[in-house]
Amino acid sequence: MAGIEDLHLGAELELVEPALADAADLTRVHDITYLEQLAAFSQAGGGDLDPDTYATVDSWTIARQAAGAGLAAIDALRRADDGVAFVAARPPGHHALPHRAMGFCLLNNIAVAAAALTAVGERVLVVDWDVHHGNGTQAIFWNDPNVLYVSTHQWPLFPGSGAAQEIGGPDALGLTVNIPLPPGTTGDVVRRAIDEVAQPVIEEFAPTWVLVSAGFDAHRADPLAELALSSGDFAQLGQSVGALAPRAGRLVLFLEGGYDLGAVQSSVTATLSALLGGADGTEAPTVGGPGSEQVRQARDARIETLGRAE
Repeated sequence: MAGIEDLHLGAELELVEPALADAADLTRVHDITYLEQLAAFSQAGGGDLDPDTYATVDSWTIARQAAGAGLAAIDALRRADDGVAFVAARPPGHHALPHRAMGFCLLNNIAVAAAALTAVGERVLVVDWDVHHGNGTQAIFWNDPNVLYVSTHQWPLFPGSGAAQEIGGPDALGLTVNIPLPPGTTGDVVRRAIDEVAQPVIEEFAPTWVLVSAGFDAHRADPLAELALSSGDFAQLGQSVGALAPRAGRLVLFLEGGYDLGAVQSSVTATLSALLGGADGTEAPTVGGPGSEQVRQARDARIETLGRAE
């Protein structure tokens, strides 16, 4: 929120109050048994769900509010038919699987929003630039021909998924695009990865909405990972991904990871400023790191895997 305040948008900023996501919203992407168990666990006082993920007595309500925030953002953009939405919510979502919590995530916020859109005939591109692979989002839409999932992420790293050979189920072959990157990768390589590996798939898919898992833990200051991006890189990524939306009012960014608060603040400011036509940010984009060979390998592995599947 401090990063948003640093934009000084004045009357151009609209704060949207989210409603709680209801059962109809959540059961599009999560098993009803899991939802009932999570609600009961939280309401009984909570505790540890796994070594990384916990719930408190308030978590069920808060998680439903976080999931509802994406739905509220979509409604606001539809009403305005203009603008860009940023969902500043916790808990994050992209590791949450249909049947379990994982990686700090209880409900998959971006998946709830994407499924609501596909339910009314939209075609949704999900771009995940969080430093960790969004295994939950991938699993939910693995065989869905109406969702294209694109992820850049550090490899190897938690949760261990996201190989380039993971390309989607039989009804959605090629609609999962994974680009694993080595520690030290700089922003120029991430942008090249999207341009060379994902862009042709995106153009053929022709999305009507673009949703972004905007984790900022690929920043070089983040303590939990080892990619080397700057806030200026996120600004350029935002511009590139924003250009994939078919028109104004069809882009929503969801906050995912980010564990250095200064890096999160500056990256939020830079990304949204660039999307709104302002400056790219105070940090210069980064260049010259490793990863170009891994991008080539990812492209070749996808082509080979698709060829065998077809």
